[in-house]
Amino acid sequence: MLVAFATLGVFSSMAPEHVLVPMDGSPLSKKALKVALEERADASITVLHVIDPTQPGYSYPIEFDLDAEPLHGSEEWYDRAEELADQLFSEARELAEKYDDDVETEKRVGEPGRAIVEFASDSDIDEIIIGSHGRTDEERPLLGSVTETVVFRSPVRVLLVR
Repeated sequence: MLVAFATLGVFSSMAPEHVLVPMDGSPLSKKALKVALEERADASITVLHVIDPTQPGYSYPIEFDLDAEPLHGSEEWYDRAEELADQLFSEARELAEKYDDDVETEKRVGEPGRAIVEFASDSDIDEIIIGSHGRTDEERPLLGSVTETVVFRSPVRVLLVR
């Protein structure tokens, strides 16, 4: 299911030229990239991963064992977070290749919702396509906290993927 939100009265019938897809490794973030590749084939697509130093291992594409990982906040921890982000970007590029497309990738460190909105504001983004939540547990909220921040603070149109 796709749900479009016009943020601050911003809604254009024009096709977006530059789409941002935030990815955290969750199934819905991967589905959001697939939607972007299928529905926005003529647009430039940037995949953004935000390394969240406040919640290590919250959502990564591979198993993240907090007890076996480097000490949170250490240089080794950040190196590991970068490595996991690179794995996520590799998956994103592989998916794009299946659509005869390519994607740009960007990493940021910070609180994910704020970092996504800031990136969209600073990078000439026309639309954000984002999964409705990143949690993979049985309880499926309508909106996750990161997505809620993006929907209510985004300077551009937001397309939610469920």
